[in-house]
Amino acid sequence: MNTIGTASTTNNRRLTIRIGSHSLSFSTVINADGRNSVAYEPYTVKSGISMAANLREALKTADMPAEGFQRATVIIVSPTMLMPTDMFNESEKDMLYRHTFTTSNSDMVMHNVLPDLNTVAVFSINKDLKLVIEDNFKYPTFVCAMTPVWRYMHQRSFTGNRNKLYGYFHDGQLELFSFTQHRFKYCNTFETTNAQDSLYFLLYVWKQLMLDQERDEIHLVGNIPDKEWITEELRKFIKRTYIINPAGDFNRAQVTQIKDIPYDLMTMYVKGR
Repeated sequence: MNTIGTASTTNNRRLTIRIGSHSLSFSTVINADGRNSVAYEPYTVKSGISMAANLREALKTADMPAEGFQRATVIIVSPTMLMPTDMFNESEKDMLYRHTFTTSNSDMVMHNVLPDLNTVAVFSINKDLKLVIEDNFKYPTFVCAMTPVWRYMHQRSFTGNRNKLYGYFHDGQLELFSFTQHRFKYCNTFETTNAQDSLYFLLYVWKQLMLDQERDEIHLVGNIPDKEWITEELRKFIKRTYIINPAGDFNRAQVTQIKDIPYDLMTMYVKGR
């Protein structure tokens, strides 16, 4: 069953497909009662078969894909390598990515340019999965899931004059990143669903960046494990610890009220990708 919430974008004929390692969902902007709204449809992934097979089945059985979209934005959750724009060479991206991450020939390496951050995000998608998408949509666009979050948090980082560390919890991962002017100062991903491990990673990176525990700030968002405990423990060491409330941050946009919708999707619909 679709869940609907209001957003600020309009394009009724573009389907957004978000694909994680164990998750799959569809969403799109519709016009309901004269307002632009987001319809969101999660799909229960079946274990024991590939994500390509899951998507193939979902495209046949889910409600939203049956509407006959030709355009699709495909949000991919995968290991991401960041490169400075002036050092990026498209002919070398495969070699560098495969040297950085353990991949196989069944993956295709892709990239997104983030001009406001002077950065190129290099990521991968399974070739069979990509083929299913291209067989079903005439105009697919592939986007790294973190792209809208990085770009929005970069804008946010200019508020005030304190250094900021951001943490986004999603898909069993903790993404930690910080900015200096128009560049990344730090960016790394940690596999964790455990509050104690998450706290260790947060404090370790804080110390590594030599941030000031009285003056500087840490901001967390997403599916935070044991949120109250992590917040309490962090405040013992970092005075300015904040949990981002998407509803408040996005001026109560109704898309933030959709149950279980990932923060990166909210950000894309409210702020763009």
